Amino acid sequence: MTLILDYEAGNLASVKRACKEVGLDAEFCADGDQLRHAERVIFPGVGAAGSAMRSLAHRGLDEALREVILRGVPVLGICLGLQVSLDHSEENDTPTLGLIPGRVRRFNLDRTDLKVPHMGWNEVVPCRPHPVLAGIDPGDEFYFVHAYYTDPKVADCVLARTEYEHSFASAVGYNSYIGTQFHPEKSGRVGLRLLANFAAWDGQC
Repeated sequence: MTLILDYEAGNLASVKRACKEVGLDAEFCADGDQLRHAERVIFPGVGAAGSAMRSLAHRGLDEALREVILRGVPVLGICLGLQVSLDHSEENDTPTLGLIPGRVRRFNLDRTDLKVPHMGWNEVVPCRPHPVLAGIDPGDEFYFVHAYYTDPKVADCVLARTEYEHSFASAVGYNSYIGTQFHPEKSGRVGLRLLANFAAWDGQC
């Protein structure tokens, strides 16, 4: 069973609808013990790092998530679900899960034609092959809405990049975890392709 983490971070219904579109049977999960039995996990999120971490800890989802990743269960983080997977976020000056070494930084834009948050469609350029990104080509655009971006310490963790004043990591992966700064569930055909890839992924790279 695929479990979609419910930690009061929103956007769950659209993720579940997109899963249904690609034939992925998914249920919401707000309990750490239930999460430990997952075969596949989607870690979505819309909100702030500080409140997200408090909710994850309150529900026992933080430690359970670390355990399933150690077991090699495939996990897909989306937006905030990616950001809180690194070590620390500048948003609320928050220590986060530490699944991937690195920090989350706020956009500080000098250009007056660019706004924060970064919102809308933008190109995602793969840096290296990954099963979940199969069939995603340079020029393919996904939907973004975020004021913070990931800055991983390990270059090999960066799977794709996007340009918004400067280049930033828009897909990050390590072992059985992959996270996207963009929202595949809001990205039409290419987003569904990515979700279908995740549905077939065994967690191996």
